[in-house]
Amino acid sequence: MANENVLIMAVKKSTETDYHFESSVAELKSLCHTAGGRVKEVVVQNREQIHSSTYVGQGKIEEIKQLILANDIELVISNNELSPGQLRNLNDYFGVRVIDRSQLILDIFASRAKTKEGQLQVELAQLQYMLPRLHGMGLVLSRLGGGIGTRGPGETKLETDQRHIRRRIDEIKRRLKDVVKQREQYRKRRKLNKVFQIAIVGYTNAGKSTLFNRLTNESALEEDLLFATLDPLTRKIHLPSGFQCLITDTVGFLQDLPTSLIAAFKSTLEEVTEADFLLHVVDASHEGNEQHQKTVKEILHELDADQIPMLTLYNKADLLHDDFFATQHPYMVMSAYKKSDRENLLIKIEEILKQEWIYYSLSLSPADGRVMNQFGIQSIVTKKQYNEETNMYDVEGFIREDHPLLAYCKGAEDK
Repeated sequence: MANENVLIMAVKKSTETDYHFESSVAELKSLCHTAGGRVKEVVVQNREQIHSSTYVGQGKIEEIKQLILANDIELVISNNELSPGQLRNLNDYFGVRVIDRSQLILDIFASRAKTKEGQLQVELAQLQYMLPRLHGMGLVLSRLGGGIGTRGPGETKLETDQRHIRRRIDEIKRRLKDVVKQREQYRKRRKLNKVFQIAIVGYTNAGKSTLFNRLTNESALEEDLLFATLDPLTRKIHLPSGFQCLITDTVGFLQDLPTSLIAAFKSTLEEVTEADFLLHVVDASHEGNEQHQKTVKEILHELDADQIPMLTLYNKADLLHDDFFATQHPYMVMSAYKKSDRENLLIKIEEILKQEWIYYSLSLSPADGRVMNQFGIQSIVTKKQYNEETNMYDVEGFIREDHPLLAYCKGAEDK
């Protein structure tokens, strides 16, 4: 799609609010920019319902045809998902390539996937999207009878394509099952070792990778583009007390994300469902940040991850010019670029965890160095003091209620 001239067509249904529609179209423009296209025209039609066979009405089709000729348009993109019939009809009418929002997102995902698993998931989603639409992509299905003598060498190119795609879908699903098994074993090992997991979630382009990179000294891709991160990255960090945990950067969420795409990326998003704590990064400077927060919460609900403890980070505070009012609690207003804000964030995480966890108090002998070290990295130690009278270390802190180290804590109690 690089450097192609693009025309966007969008239907605003009577049930849709102006704000939702306008933000959706603005987002589609950003997606085009991310994919390397140049948006030359945006054609909008107000309708009670989307036209069942041509998406927009006949009058708009004629208008779009004129704009295609006048602006040297090479690609038409629909703001809504197109049915196979709509796709076929619009291809015939316009004489240039027609795709929809879902296909554009898949195209971006295909260019962003770096790991083998990510690439397989993208290919699976693309093939599942393409299969029912092959006919609409300019190929004509001949109506062969379904019996002996009608298959094999005599089948049409389209039927060969369909058969090849189905075989490839089955093969990818088999390969992904193996990858998912490996992931599950890795996660079970982390759970067994009681490793605390934090996942960074949020709307696409909210600043998740910037925060991740600066917390972990990593160099994950940071760009002012949608979906700059696709494959999840996990790294180790330490909180101020010395408590050690894993933190994962995840793919950005998007409003109207196709359900087939969520299904295809389920194993990528499982990093979110397996997390013990979520950092929800919001671009506080974006005028649509309330809608963004709503979208993220809806997707977390779909993933059954909406009950995980969460801290909302209103990011890009350096770009705020007016007073900012938070709608989520607990929260922090911050800039991922500011070192003092990142330090305060780690302190804030510990504060929240201390409210959730169990307080403990115990004494350990100097010979129990290994156990003391475990408490240091697997719990939040608030006090460690050598007692000369008893020749013991008095240790206090907070620990998860299901942690094996609780066996040492006779003084453990609910805070």
